[in-house]
Amino acid sequence: MSPTELLTQLVAFDTVSRNSNLEMIAYLERYLRDYGIDSERIENDDGSRANLLARIGPEVEGGVVISGHTDVVPVDGQPWTTDPFTLTERDGKLFGRGSCDMKGFIACALALVPDWVKRELKRPIYLAFSYDEEIGCLGAPRMIERLVANCPKPSAVIVGEPTLMQPVTQQKGITSLRTVVTGIEAHSSQINQGISAIHVAARLVTKIEAIMAELVDEERCNHAFNVPHSSLHVGKIQGGTAINIMARQCSFEWEIRHLPEDGFDAVFQRFDDYARTVQDELKQRDSRFAIETTQLTHVVPGLSHRDNAQAIAICEQLLGKRELDAVAYATEAGQFQNAGLEAIICGPGSITQAHQPDEFISIEQLEQGEVFMRRLGEALS
Repeated sequence: MSPTELLTQLVAFDTVSRNSNLEMIAYLERYLRDYGIDSERIENDDGSRANLLARIGPEVEGGVVISGHTDVVPVDGQPWTTDPFTLTERDGKLFGRGSCDMKGFIACALALVPDWVKRELKRPIYLAFSYDEEIGCLGAPRMIERLVANCPKPSAVIVGEPTLMQPVTQQKGITSLRTVVTGIEAHSSQINQGISAIHVAARLVTKIEAIMAELVDEERCNHAFNVPHSSLHVGKIQGGTAINIMARQCSFEWEIRHLPEDGFDAVFQRFDDYARTVQDELKQRDSRFAIETTQLTHVVPGLSHRDNAQAIAICEQLLGKRELDAVAYATEAGQFQNAGLEAIICGPGSITQAHQPDEFISIEQLEQGEVFMRRLGEALS
């Protein structure tokens, strides 16, 4: 089948992250089995979701991993003009949820499976398809652990997030957090008798913004990124009972998108030190006061421009160019790199279309992805 035909099949699976992806995984298993390829499921704890890992070619070192996630973001509340789960062609574009991010890349790989199995590959191609990338890159670590433990070491991992087929060697990491401030309720006319959780939360939010200024002042910047410093952002806040009651509780949810060279811990420590100082100060007034911060997601590591010479060389060979880029969004590439594998991000489609209503991938980009996969098979033969 062509990439477009395969993408039609893949988009029809509603793999929004809140749902199971097992129907799509079963389809992929059947597709690969038809070409004599065995695959392995690596499931989550309750078996409702699964990664899929398969090898085409000999069990030797030096292979290339094609990595993509099977889940997509929700469509709720978005003004789609087409059915999100029916691939629709219009004006040279293919519309559908996940068409760009990143079922288009998976379709390109699947389309070349018949060609790859006919070749006498000297080095293997691994297909590594994950679950729950969109909610914190939750699935990939189990699959990466299995790959590293059981397979001869690959020379490169290509994570096919949409980059317009431009090789990307750096990405920021990301962690989502929730901070809950527990204050002391009092009548607002007796403001010296209580501790407003909202007022304290405001101090913490202001500190979060100030940390970014500190990083810039200290020249902790990487100008390959369009936002050259680690960024901190508060996206949600809620608290209080009534306008005339000093708030007992206020919580806010926020994120740290850290430069790969900063790491999460170093940036978070600045906030945590400040929060502990504020908490110690206010506990002297009332021992019930508390500030508690918890991670909503695991730390997704950044991708550093290091230890990637083979991955860059492969992309240069297949694409005929060496222009390298950096992206602020998070991917699974840093997880592969942390496991000791060379990783690069490169895939068809534009990130500007990802997560949008009427998400699309151009037919031209899909064709470029297909050419890339064909050249990969030739290079490893």
